[in-house]
Amino acid sequence: MSYANWLTLIRNAEKTSMISGKVRKIHYTFPDGNEMAEEYSMETGVVLRRAWKRKRELMGEPQWELELGEPIKNPAESNNFVVRESSEQPVLTKRITKKNIEWRIRNLPYPIETYSVTANPDTNNITVRTSNKKYFKNIPIPELDRCGAKVNQGSISIHHQYNTLIITYKKPDILCEMEVAVLRELQEVETETDMDDLLNDLLRK
Repeated sequence: MSYANWLTLIRNAEKTSMISGKVRKIHYTFPDGNEMAEEYSMETGVVLRRAWKRKRELMGEPQWELELGEPIKNPAESNNFVVRESSEQPVLTKRITKKNIEWRIRNLPYPIETYSVTANPDTNNITVRTSNKKYFKNIPIPELDRCGAKVNQGSISIHHQYNTLIITYKKPDILCEMEVAVLRELQEVETETDMDDLLNDLLRK
C-alpha cells in the first residue's frame, strides 16, 4: 500500500464521529465490508486506540482486533476494543506519539542485554528475541505499510524497566505527513467539535 492508497480508503469509507470527553471516536466502514474504529486525543490529535473488525466469509460474528492502544479490561465499559490480558505471560501493547511508535512488552524480567530487537526490511516488521530463548516475537508495523516506508534499524531504540521492555521507533517524515493528511480528511466528517483549530495547532508545531 502507499500513502495515496491509504488516503483514498479513508476518503471512500463511510464515517461517523462522536465526542466523549477529550476523545474523538471515529468509526469507518470500508467498501470491502471491513470496519475500523479510532480514538483521537482532542488536545494533541494523536490516535490513542485503533481496532479492526474484518469481514468474514463464513458464519459467525467477527470480533474487534486491537491494533494499538491499551486494552479495555472491563467488557462492561465498551462493546469495542475488548482484549483480555494474562497476568503472567508477556503482554504486548502499542501506542503512538507525535514523533514515535512505541511498544511495551510487560512481564519480561530479563536484563536489557538479553534482548535483541532487529528490523526486517523484507517483511517490514521488527523481531524481538532473547538470548535465553524465553521470548520471540515478530511485530508488524502497519503504519509503515500504509505510507509505503521501509523499517529502519537506525530508528529503533530500547529501554528496560519494571519488568517491561520498551521499544521506540522514530516515525519517518512521510508517516507524520500522512497522519496530518488523515486529520485533514476527518475535518469533513460531521462531529460535535470543529477540527480546524486542532489541525492548525498541529501544523504550527
